[in-house]
Amino acid sequence: MSNPVKIIEAPEGHEGTGFFATSFDKVIGIARSNSLWPLPFATSCCGIEFMATMASHYDISRFGSERPSFSPRQADLLMVMGTIAKKMGPIVKQVYLQMAEPRWVIAVGACASSGGIFDTYSVLQGIDRIIPVDVYVPGCPPRPEQILDGLMEIQKLAVNESLRRRNMDEYQALLESYNIQ
Repeated sequence: MSNPVKIIEAPEGHEGTGFFATSFDKVIGIARSNSLWPLPFATSCCGIEFMATMASHYDISRFGSERPSFSPRQADLLMVMGTIAKKMGPIVKQVYLQMAEPRWVIAVGACASSGGIFDTYSVLQGIDRIIPVDVYVPGCPPRPEQILDGLMEIQKLAVNESLRRRNMDEYQALLESYNIQ
């Protein structure tokens, strides 16, 4: 049995004979949510689960993320997977800063979310200490279904995000709290 084709629902708008009008925000949101370019930053076992998510059985490309980007300047979704040592923290932050707006972040697995079982001086106890995180995917390691669920949560954020949200005072205050200009 083949998978049914995903048909995107039309946004709210005005339609008539030969035309359909809606807001620019809604059209851009639909386009962004269905063409995310993930940048996998994998350091341990969660990276293996991400590889399974990219493989044919789970097929992340069905969700519009078939083009993983290994250049931060061409990515809009940072997927941090695995244990992040404190020495790696500045590199993760630099990768985040090199990404163009809008950008989203998923912390995949217990280690990226909270340090996991490694409650030591050398392991960062969650990447949200250095960059803002949009979605946390629990598990040690999480199943590919969970990673896909996290991706779908990012899609919900992207489709509903206003083009002006990144210029709002609240968002600027969030970035300033992370020492990001």
